[in-house]
Amino acid sequence: MNSSALASSATAAHTAIEIQLDGQAIACTNNESLLSIAKRVGIEIPHLCYQDDMAAAGNCRVCMVEVNGERTLAASCCRHASAGMQVETSSPRALKARKMVLELMLADAPPNENKADSCANELQHWAQQAGVQATRFAARKAQAQAQAQAQAHDRSHPAIAVNLDACILCTRCVRACREVQVNDVIGLAFRGSDSKIVFDMDDALGASTCVACGECVQACPTGALLPANPKAQQLPDQKVDSLCPYCGVGCQLTYHVKDKQIIAVEGRDGPANHARLCVKGRYGFDYAHHPQRLTVPLIRRSDVTKRADVEMDPANMMEVFREASWDEALSFAAGKLVTLRDQHGKKSLAGFGSAKGSNEEAYLFQKLVRIGFGSNNVDHCTRLCHASSVAALLEGVGSGSVSNPIMDVAMADVVIVIGANPSVNHPVGASWIKNAVKQGSKLIVCDPRRSDMARLAHKFLQFNPDTDVALLNAMMHVIIQEDLIDHTFIAQRTSGFEAIKQHLLDYPPELMAAICGVPADTIREVARLYAKAKTAMIFWGMGVSQHIHGTDNVRCLIALALMTGQIGRPGTGLHPLRGQNNVQGASDAGLIPMMFPDYQRVSEPANIIKFEELWQLAPGSLDSQPGLTVVEIMHAIVQTEEQGKIRGMYIMGENPAMSDPDVNQARASLAALEHLVVQDIFLTETAYFADVILPASAFPEKTGSFTNTDRTVQLGKPAIPPPGDARQDLWIIQQIAQRMGLTWNYPDAAAVFEEMRHCMPSIAGISWQRLERDGAVTYPCLHEEDAGEAVVFTHCFPSKDGLAKFVPAALISADEQPDADYPMVLITGRQLEHWHTGSMTRRASVLDAIEPDPVALIHSEDLIALHIKAGDIITLSSRRGAVSLYARADNSSPRGAVFVPFCYYEAAINKLTNSALDPFGKIPEFKYCAVKLTAGGQIPVQSSFGGGQAMHAISTNLAE
Repeated sequence: MNSSALASSATAAHTAIEIQLDGQAIACTNNESLLSIAKRVGIEIPHLCYQDDMAAAGNCRVCMVEVNGERTLAASCCRHASAGMQVETSSPRALKARKMVLELMLADAPPNENKADSCANELQHWAQQAGVQATRFAARKAQAQAQAQAQAHDRSHPAIAVNLDACILCTRCVRACREVQVNDVIGLAFRGSDSKIVFDMDDALGASTCVACGECVQACPTGALLPANPKAQQLPDQKVDSLCPYCGVGCQLTYHVKDKQIIAVEGRDGPANHARLCVKGRYGFDYAHHPQRLTVPLIRRSDVTKRADVEMDPANMMEVFREASWDEALSFAAGKLVTLRDQHGKKSLAGFGSAKGSNEEAYLFQKLVRIGFGSNNVDHCTRLCHASSVAALLEGVGSGSVSNPIMDVAMADVVIVIGANPSVNHPVGASWIKNAVKQGSKLIVCDPRRSDMARLAHKFLQFNPDTDVALLNAMMHVIIQEDLIDHTFIAQRTSGFEAIKQHLLDYPPELMAAICGVPADTIREVARLYAKAKTAMIFWGMGVSQHIHGTDNVRCLIALALMTGQIGRPGTGLHPLRGQNNVQGASDAGLIPMMFPDYQRVSEPANIIKFEELWQLAPGSLDSQPGLTVVEIMHAIVQTEEQGKIRGMYIMGENPAMSDPDVNQARASLAALEHLVVQDIFLTETAYFADVILPASAFPEKTGSFTNTDRTVQLGKPAIPPPGDARQDLWIIQQIAQRMGLTWNYPDAAAVFEEMRHCMPSIAGISWQRLERDGAVTYPCLHEEDAGEAVVFTHCFPSKDGLAKFVPAALISADEQPDADYPMVLITGRQLEHWHTGSMTRRASVLDAIEPDPVALIHSEDLIALHIKAGDIITLSSRRGAVSLYARADNSSPRGAVFVPFCYYEAAINKLTNSALDPFGKIPEFKYCAVKLTAGGQIPVQSSFGGGQAMHAISTNLAE
């Protein structure tokens, strides 16, 4: 039975009843457990094996209650209510039974476990509540033996300490791993008194396939699984509710703070995560306390020139920069920008904002560029991840946002994941997809690489790199030829179908199979499965978007959803998974060169008038020409023509010296700038080219709103103060603006957000007070009584005619193909433990300890053919550069393809990537270029800047 059928069947079975609970008449339904009913009405029942988000196990027997008329006590966690039932939660019999169970458990607990100054221990808590101070029983023989065994105390993992002598076999860790996160690492082995928790095949945790999500640690009630860092086990001075600073899922979390330092993080019940976290969210926090944090403004020394090939090392940064006061640094930063603007014209300046900053910071930054600089030369990292997705979505459905939240997979019969690796890039989002599969949804994974999601897939389509359009057009050919289309939806809600129908005649599966490498029968089967499903969703990532035909790839996905009517309903739709925590919000706020906030085109005269009036500008003040994109700006810096040459830049929280394609060229461009202002928390690769560096606030140090991939606006709150003389980003942006002649004086983020509401109809109904009260609101939210719309396009599309548009896509090959000189394909991306360019995660001690070295993932048969062993140094070369790194055997990559993360400075793989652009989204082709692989090369140098073991040692010493 699929997930939708399960949900409907369960709903039909639920009936309203009434029971007597401790003499009170309680209304409930017959699917509720006695424990959940008691919790709901404020009656406390001890429990150890039960947790809200897991199926009840009933194996600890601490939650026993007495049901009138029944011979035996009942476990309240797994006993459901029935009409007229009379239950006593604190009868003498029940209390006596609980005490006995607690005594038996305490007999096996180590005597020194979880002292008063450590983190909470539920077993100790319930024992104290029950008045059990000591135990009359001796430890079990098996337990006593386990205490003496070294493996009971496993310290092999950087994040998690294992103390199996404290284990009570409640199996919460097993269920957390298997049912909640669906990572399938933890199991229960052996039988009877020999039963024990194991990792994989009874491996040490550090040698297992554990992905360190920490769900087991959060679930463990006794301290058998704990954070490895002893500081994280201490009681905090305060707890601060905030958000995760990493991917676009937008998990809510709570910072544990002691002595003004974050010591631990736990998940909380946010709409996107419901207390779940991944390894980055749970353990990637101590970068904020790293000794390399920028704490004072810096100005480049006059005797140090810029060089594109400079070796970067923060340990010696004072050889390049000198300290300055804020007044001197801001005056120099803004003054030179004004000089360049006045001498060379408004288009001689450009700005890069950040998807890691808040909505308010993004809004003020783009406003500064448009008013203070005088042009639309403003962009951010969306140009390097989902620009082609946004271009196709705006063209096809009139909106660049997702149609449905990730959570809608619970209602989807079929789920397609294409060109994405959510278990690595969006792990908590992936967990919801995995949960849906376990409930009956059929997962279709389409990707040149075999990701972890493929093990759960109903069908895995490993198509050849660069052949997305061939595969998708073939699927649509089948749907049309077999008349599986939704005629009513097409007729009433779309335009252009006849043209695409004619176009797709040339793409039968038998012909496309030879191109994409997927058998024709498989293409037909998957096409039928998707088209016939009552509800089906499509998720995609940068494997779809980062091509010169990225916009065409997304056009195909849109057409696939439109022709089958799989959009505009719960459990359906199109969802591009956003890469950074606020890439959606930064785009919404106008941090893109062709759009004002809320995707209002800068070329539309009515929009010009609207924003000139809102911003109190004279008519004609705003530029009506779209600005340059990220890569175009880099090219414009070194162009010879005077007209349009970029001479000065302001970069806030972005790192193009690592993230741009062909970073050798990008670094040459940065070095050629006459004036570069960088605002950041670390001396990044980009900051090394700066003329002035402004120390900013890290995520856990600021207040602001952030918009996740589901279009949900949430509040981030400060847990710690910025170090030294570092300042809030909003304050810095305003100071630059004031020194450029603008009279800005926003007292706080709330004031900026209030202005945003007046020019962004999608969030008009979201007040700051509402965000503080509710914690999260989904847009579009048009007025303050509007609950917000999680599912959009239900009745019409936000296009001029209200219709969605079919746009045909032809086959286009990658800009660069393998040949005899460069016979392999390079695919770049992220890895689970590191994020973006690594400036934060490589300074997080746990994350860097798990993945300290740059690696290339290569098929084992390719390694054999090249006489290379796993762990050897290899060199990858393209027509643009070469890097040396370590080989890792990994059969997820197909033969002839190499996958490399782009976060390692000492092996900056974007030196090799191609800067060829998609003509519509202006996105570079990161996912395909020709390379050659040779054995040997220089050992990647793990400097204090690049991370690795040296950086880990610094962080470890700091923690100690």
